[in-house]
Amino acid sequence: MSKHAEPGIDFESQGAVEAQHMAEDIEGGARHPAGLGGYIIIALALSWSLFQLWVATTPINDTLVRSIHLSFALALGFLAYPAYKTAPRHHFPWYDILLCLLGAGGAFYIFANYDAIAERPGLPLTQDIVLGVITLVLLLEAARRTLGPALTIIGSLFLAYCYFGPYMPDLLAHRGASITKIVNHMYLTTEGIFGVPLRVSASFVFLFVLFGALLERAGAGHYFIQLAYAALGRFRGGPAKAAVAASGLTGMVSGSSIANTVTTGTFTIPLMKKVGFPAEKAGAVEVAASTNGQLMPPIMGAAAFIIAEFLGISYLEVVTAAFIPAVASYMALFYVVHLEACKLGLEGIPKSELPPIWRTFISGVHYLIPVAMLIYTLVVLRQSPSLAAFNAILLVMAIIVIQRPVMALAHKESVTGALRDSFADLYHGLVNGARYMVPIGVATAAAGLVVGTITLTGLGQRILEVIEVISMGQIILVLIFTAITSLILGMGLPTTANYIVMASLTAPIIVELGTANGLVVPAIAAHLFVFYFGILADDTPPVGLAAYAASAIARSNPIKTGLQGFTYDMRTAILPFMFIFNTDIILISGIREGAFFPSAADWLWITNPFAIAGLFLLACTAMFAFASAVMGWHFGRAPWWERILLLLVVVGLFRPQLLSEQFGMEKSYWFTAPAFALYIILALYKRGWRKPTGTQSVTT
Repeated sequence: MSKHAEPGIDFESQGAVEAQHMAEDIEGGARHPAGLGGYIIIALALSWSLFQLWVATTPINDTLVRSIHLSFALALGFLAYPAYKTAPRHHFPWYDILLCLLGAGGAFYIFANYDAIAERPGLPLTQDIVLGVITLVLLLEAARRTLGPALTIIGSLFLAYCYFGPYMPDLLAHRGASITKIVNHMYLTTEGIFGVPLRVSASFVFLFVLFGALLERAGAGHYFIQLAYAALGRFRGGPAKAAVAASGLTGMVSGSSIANTVTTGTFTIPLMKKVGFPAEKAGAVEVAASTNGQLMPPIMGAAAFIIAEFLGISYLEVVTAAFIPAVASYMALFYVVHLEACKLGLEGIPKSELPPIWRTFISGVHYLIPVAMLIYTLVVLRQSPSLAAFNAILLVMAIIVIQRPVMALAHKESVTGALRDSFADLYHGLVNGARYMVPIGVATAAAGLVVGTITLTGLGQRILEVIEVISMGQIILVLIFTAITSLILGMGLPTTANYIVMASLTAPIIVELGTANGLVVPAIAAHLFVFYFGILADDTPPVGLAAYAASAIARSNPIKTGLQGFTYDMRTAILPFMFIFNTDIILISGIREGAFFPSAADWLWITNPFAIAGLFLLACTAMFAFASAVMGWHFGRAPWWERILLLLVVVGLFRPQLLSEQFGMEKSYWFTAPAFALYIILALYKRGWRKPTGTQSVTT
C-alpha cells in the first residue's frame, strides 16, 4: 500500500500532536496523573460507564439517575481538569480533592435524601440550603475548568438576576427571589440544574457518546477515513472530498467537531496540502466538514435529544426534520470543495497510489453493522434512543472482543495475546466514553441555571418585550439578532450548552413574533435555527476551537483558517433562514387549521416520498447555486452579474411563494420552474463559452 494510504503520515506530526493535546484538554481532561491518581480517575470513569449501561435497562427514578450522573461529572471535572494552566498535571493538589468530594457529595445528596426532600417540597432545611449553595458554586467552577469562563459567567449573571430583580431596569425588573428560594428552585427541584438538559444527558447522550468512543476504539474512525480516501482520492481535489466524507461518517457517531477535526484532519490535511491546497484552505475544509458533522443524525451534537425533550416530540421526528438540511448541506460542501479544486487547477491522486476500494470496504464492513443496527432500531423498530443505543453498544463490544482473535487465527498468531488486547480496547473505550462526557454533563447541569431562571422569574416574557422593541416586531431582525448572539455565545460555549441557552431565551420569541408577522413557524424550526448557528460558532474567529485544532495540524494561521472555514460554511448559514420562511424543507407543510396554540401534534408532516425527493433536489440545487455565487465559480469564473443571478436562483427555489403571491395564488412549487430554468441556462451558457485551455476551461 502506498504511503498515502497510511494513517501514520508524519508530514505535520508535531501539529497533529498539538491538535491531539488540544482535543484531549477539551474533550477528556488535561490531567493524566500516574500512580494512584491515575487509577482513581480510571476507576471513576469506568464506574460511570458501567452505571449508565446498567440504568439503561433497569427501571429507576430518573431524578436519582441525574443525581449520580452529576456526581460523576463533578468528581471527574475537578480531578481531570486542573484549576489553571500552571496547576499540577501529574498529581492532585489537596484543594482539588476537597472540591471533588464536596461537589460529588452535593450532587449525591439528592440521591441519598430523595424521599425526605420529596416529603417537604418548598420547605428546605438549613443543611439543604448550605449544600445547595456549595453545589451551585462548585458547578460553576467545574464549568469554568471544563468549558472555559463563558458558561460560568452566564450562569452567574442569571443567578444574580434572580436575586437582584427589583433593581433591574423596568423592562427586566421582577420582584426578586431570596437565597433560600433560588437554591430551592435550582437545587432541590427538577426546574434547575437537575432539569431537562441533565435528564437528557443522563438518559440518552451518555450512551451515544459511549457508542462513538467504543466504535472509535474498535477502529471505525480509521476505517471511515481509509474508505473515503479510497473511494474519492482519485477525483479532482480528492483528499479534500475524502475529508468531507470521512468527517460526515465520523460526525454521525462522534457529535464533537473538535474530536472530528483531530481524528480525520491528522490524515486528510497533510494530503490536501500535498495535492496543492494552501495550508489555510486545507485546514478550513476540515473545519467546515467537521463542524457540519454535528448536523448529521443520529447524534447531532447531543442537541437532537434535548430538542425532543423540550418540544415533547420523539427523537425520530427531530431527525426527520433535520435530515434534508443536513444532507443538502453536506452535498453542497462536496460541491464547494470541487469548486475550490477547480479554481486552484488541482487534480486527484493517481489510482495506483490509492488503496483498493473494494478491499478497503470489506476490511471494515463490520464497523458499519452497529451504525446500521442503530438506525434500523430507531427508524424501523421505533425503539427508544436509550434502548437502541444500548443494543448498538453491546454489538460494538462484541466486535471489539472478537475481531482481534479472529485476525490472530487467520494469521496463525497467538489468540491469547489478541484476546488480552481486545479487552484492553474495551476497557479504554469505556474509560474514554466517560471522560468525553464530563464537559457535556457539566454543561447541561450549568445550562439548567438559565432554564431555571426563566421559570422562576418569567424572564422569557420580558426578553420578548425587549426584543420586540429592538427589532420593531420584524421577524427578520429577530432572526439576525438571534444568529449573531448564537455565534458570539458559541465562541465560549460548547454546542449543546449554547443551544440550551439560546433555545430557552429566543426560540419561543421566534415562534411568537413569526405568528405576529403572519408567518407560521413550528417550534422545531426555531430550535433548529438556534442549533445551526451554535454549530457554526466552532469555526467563527477569533475563538473557533475547531479552527485552532485544524490550524495546528496544517501549520496555518488560525484566524485565516477560521475565516476561510466560515466562508465555506456560509451555505449552512443560509439554511436556517430558509426553513424558517419555508418549513417544507424540514418536512412540515404547516399547522393544523384552527390550532390556536399549536403544539407538535398540530404539525402537518410531509410524508409523500415523491414530494420529499423533490424537496431534496430543490434544496441541493439551491445550495449548489449559493455555493457557486459565494465561491465565484460556475463552470468557470463567475462575474458579478452572474453571481447576482445565482443568488436570485437561490431565493426563487427556497421561496416559491414570492412569485406565486404576485399572481394572487397560493404557494406552488411550479413557481420554482423559472429559477431552475435560469440555473440551467447559466450552466449551458458557461459550458458553451468556456475556453479550451487555461484555468477557465476547468468545468464542474
